[in-house]
Amino acid sequence: MAHHPNSLNSEGKVAYVPQMKTESSDPSATLARRERTQGLLVFPNLSSLAEDQNHLQWEPFHLGVDIHWLYREDDHGHSAALIRFQPGGVVPLHEHRGFEHIYILSGSQSDGNGCLNAGSLMVHRPGTRHSIVSKEGCLVLAIYEKPAQFIVGNGGAIP
Repeated sequence: MAHHPNSLNSEGKVAYVPQMKTESSDPSATLARRERTQGLLVFPNLSSLAEDQNHLQWEPFHLGVDIHWLYREDDHGHSAALIRFQPGGVVPLHEHRGFEHIYILSGSQSDGNGCLNAGSLMVHRPGTRHSIVSKEGCLVLAIYEKPAQFIVGNGGAIP
């Protein structure tokens, strides 16, 4: 996270700026900020992150799928991310070792449980398995209790 000395919230507490690609060094040009106050992580305008995705730092995740971490404790802990599916993007079969919350911000995605459209929330319990495809593309907010274990094509433990 980049810290900007002049980034204070309305209560005068230091605010943090998420990792973003910006063409300006002006902190006011950023899309959103994260505030750390007494163990809280606040995203004052999460929808602005979804509206202007090109300013976020995306990492390849799976075939046709990129990820932007909002926070990540470590390789075995809690995390949250925006996940961007290109049309036809796939996340292979995986098993949840903790709860997973998926909120569809735009577009749609499908798994063995059916199709989720924008505005839908699905919670997967530990021990559940699925693979995901997005025919049209989508953007989701994913919140993980623990990383998933991939079954096919990837033996690693990434959410």
